Amino acid sequence: AAAAASSLPPRVNIIAQLEDAEGNPTGPQLDLPHDADPKQLEELLNTLLNNDDKVPFAFYAAEGEIIGQLGDHLRKANASVEQVLKIVYQPQALFRVRPVTRCSSAIPGHAEAVLSVAFSPDGKNLASGSGDTTVRLWNHDTETPKHTCKGHTNWVLCIAWAPDGRVIASGSMDKDVRLWDPATGLAVGGPMKGHRKHITALAWEPAHVCYPPIRLASASGDGTVRIWNTIHRNCELALTAHTNSVTSIKWGGEGLLYSASRDTTIFVWDTKDGKVVRQLKGHGHWVNTLALSSEYAIRTGPYDHKAEKPANDEDAKSKALERYKAATGGKPERLISGSDDFTMFMWTPGESKAPLARMTGHVQLINHIMFSPDGRWIASASFDKAVKLWDGMTGAFVATMRGHVGPVYQVAWSADSRMVVSGSKDSTLKVWEVRTRKLSLDLPGHADEVYAVDWSPMGTKAASGGKDKMLRLWRH
Repeated sequence: AAAAASSLPPRVNIIAQLEDAEGNPTGPQLDLPHDADPKQLEELLNTLLNNDDKVPFAFYAAEGEIIGQLGDHLRKANASVEQVLKIVYQPQALFRVRPVTRCSSAIPGHAEAVLSVAFSPDGKNLASGSGDTTVRLWNHDTETPKHTCKGHTNWVLCIAWAPDGRVIASGSMDKDVRLWDPATGLAVGGPMKGHRKHITALAWEPAHVCYPPIRLASASGDGTVRIWNTIHRNCELALTAHTNSVTSIKWGGEGLLYSASRDTTIFVWDTKDGKVVRQLKGHGHWVNTLALSSEYAIRTGPYDHKAEKPANDEDAKSKALERYKAATGGKPERLISGSDDFTMFMWTPGESKAPLARMTGHVQLINHIMFSPDGRWIASASFDKAVKLWDGMTGAFVATMRGHVGPVYQVAWSADSRMVVSGSKDSTLKVWEVRTRKLSLDLPGHADEVYAVDWSPMGTKAASGGKDKMLRLWRH
């Protein structure tokens, strides 16, 4: 077949069958010219699917994405043209996010290292938590400080926006969870006390389950997860089963909460009664981080990339549900865990305690993992200085993206799932392109380690913070 492919007469037609990602054929077998390109395939497919609004697609055949002409693609892949060629298509985001290419401002304000940065669900506000005990809110249009939220008595370790954007929660080294009003910067009531050690992670109940969101989960170094009612400010449930510090929690869209711990296990909890549903075992060392396939839809709630405000709470809840359903496509949520044992596991925690895949390749501990907004890719950041890309459906390894010269602390995706930005100990941010799997841009600017990075859900800006106490905003 290889000889046949290289000695192909230049004008051979190719018999092909279009298939969706699940392997269901679409339309009849097609007789395609060898010079067919993705643009023409896209027009053809939109016609076959009767799409009035043209949807962009990516096409894959013979183990790779078709970028140029079909004939050239098959010749490079040494593929046989004797049997029917399967061409798999995958829909792409309708909008395009431009890469962030320059630092538009470096805003001083924090007196100590910036430990976390997060854009609000509609992408219009930005918050940061710092070692100086404050949470700061920034106006990212005028690129100026807006409010300083004072109350914690020690480092602010984690912050989380409610999916409706009306409240921001912060967890601190001082063992307290506090709530803030982003419009005024004032505290919403007093601290929520109960944990016996520092707060490591926060997660809100998804908007499609309850809107406006009321319940908030916090994880702590004391090995427990607490679920708070933020209206009455009391602890509704204390989830106790871990025997060591809880490092990461995710609140899923199916009524389950996932927690990872330094006791090497992950627990799946029922959020109604706080009972353990199952325990996920497999890691040989601390579990540092969790990623959830529906995380982006849950984080942004009712807001899509246009960030239009919902008419009322019912409308917001139904919009959030619609976006969640679109993100999961009726399939169970997938969870990825990353550990100090250098490996990652992929699970379907709602269904089974057996992992779907064990993902190996990193040669140092794994610090952070993120699913792309469309759930199709996974990016992992490790102390081995590499960012690795994995298949979001199967957990199969895709590529290693090298460029950082220090441990990579955090990654964030662009809203259209086409780019990843990573922050590292080497003081730079780097933007990687998924399609080419290469470094697209190098963003120096910070004077020291970059601890936190986030990309706005509206796609227009990215923000980063770190040891140099500066908040930097990046844009096209």
